[in-house]
Amino acid sequence: MSSTLFRTKKVEQSILDTEEPEHALKKSLSALDLTVFGVGVIIGTGIFVLTGKVAKENAGPAVSLAFVVAGVVCALAALCYAEFASTVPVAGSAYTFAYASLGELPAWIIGWDLVLEFALGTAVVAVGWSGYVRSLLDNAGWHLPGYLSGREGSSGFGFDILAAALVLVLTAILVIGVKLSARVTTVVVAIKVTVVMIVIIAGAFFIVGDNYTPFIPKVQAQEAGSSLNAPLVQLMFGYTPTNFGVMGIFTAASVVFFAFIGFDVVATAAEETKNPQRDMPRGIMGSLFICTALYVAVSIVVTGMQRYDRLSIDAPLADAFKATGHPWYAGVISFGAAVGLTTVCMILLLGQTRVFFAMSRDGLLPRFFSRVHPRFRTPHRPTILLGVIIAIVAGFTSLSELAELVNIGTLFAFVVVAIGVVILRHTRPDLHRSFRTPLVPLVPIVSVLASVWLMLNLPAETWLRFAVWMVIGFGVYFLYGRSHSRLGRHGETTEAGVHPPRPKTQ
Repeated sequence: MSSTLFRTKKVEQSILDTEEPEHALKKSLSALDLTVFGVGVIIGTGIFVLTGKVAKENAGPAVSLAFVVAGVVCALAALCYAEFASTVPVAGSAYTFAYASLGELPAWIIGWDLVLEFALGTAVVAVGWSGYVRSLLDNAGWHLPGYLSGREGSSGFGFDILAAALVLVLTAILVIGVKLSARVTTVVVAIKVTVVMIVIIAGAFFIVGDNYTPFIPKVQAQEAGSSLNAPLVQLMFGYTPTNFGVMGIFTAASVVFFAFIGFDVVATAAEETKNPQRDMPRGIMGSLFICTALYVAVSIVVTGMQRYDRLSIDAPLADAFKATGHPWYAGVISFGAAVGLTTVCMILLLGQTRVFFAMSRDGLLPRFFSRVHPRFRTPHRPTILLGVIIAIVAGFTSLSELAELVNIGTLFAFVVVAIGVVILRHTRPDLHRSFRTPLVPLVPIVSVLASVWLMLNLPAETWLRFAVWMVIGFGVYFLYGRSHSRLGRHGETTEAGVHPPRPKTQ
């Protein structure tokens, strides 16, 4: 039984499957498109909110160093993603990489994890976008009825009509074509980055040097907790993370890390890239570098404009401009955040549909969902299905307490990809790798350790919810996926020199 659970899919077979006419995606993306996708999904509300919040509570002005640390952790994972995405240019990201290196059951686990991560992430972002738009509408004197404004604070019926509408519109754009999605994203990202640059340049004129003193505030120990809300590392080992001081920078890094979530979504578009061997590493690493630079610049500006212990929690950057007598910029920031979340939502939805599509093409989910649209060459069936489900979830559910599931899912994917790089180097040294992760196995090992450390800093309650979702996933796999797997039904093998037969199109 263990041999079937850990059967791997040959890289050649994965690539061959992408050539089946009814299941082939259109190749239309360039390195610039991928970079724009990465910047579009990484930069969200975090750049406007998280910078000031972490500066006040965890690191002071040294929050800029926390962003550097988090950026390095992400870069370690990005190097592993770049090697896999350029070597196995197939939709599915970490799911496909795990199938080629770790086996079918680990691939299913990570695919099931990614479905939750991207779906929940899309819904959470859509609800956040709705809040910004409602705020802008309120400022203009237009007010939505309470029953159409979501579940937050609602005692009776509540449906977030704006969040649901956003998801449905983006679903239609993704069905029409990924190139159209790239064009829409390019325009929106240009607006978003322009707003960020305005904030950085304008804020630089209001910096007061004394606000950077002390750059690393004195250490403040946190109170130990014993409930499920406490970090898992604290419950397991009794270690209590500290705020401020040098270790406070690393505590802050574990928080701001989540502002970087999304660059891994770029890897899901590998199959739709014109030259994935060249463009995937450029898109992944380029978007990560740009976003790290912007995060560091914003954190330097906000802690220079207003002393870190006076920053607000909800809207630190906007309130910092108000404190300097320039409230007009607060509106610019709200506009930038609302526009920015549009692309975050769309690219997360894109990533989820590609993972779902890859799993259905392998037979682990119904093959019905792996047929592409005859005209647009997009996976329209899973896109429409998931888009409608996410729109309903975003409309009816308050998701703030579930947002951390997105974080643990991403870190889990990082661990799997890093391990997969080491295994595939050993099992398939003959594969052509246009991009190679440096210092293997050192870089993947450090990436795994860094990701596990950040996972341990998440609340135990998040781990419990994640475990429940995984148990459900195991049930689905053993009841359906294992018996319908194309790899198992067609007797494909991974032995060296044996090429599996091409399955007939269903």
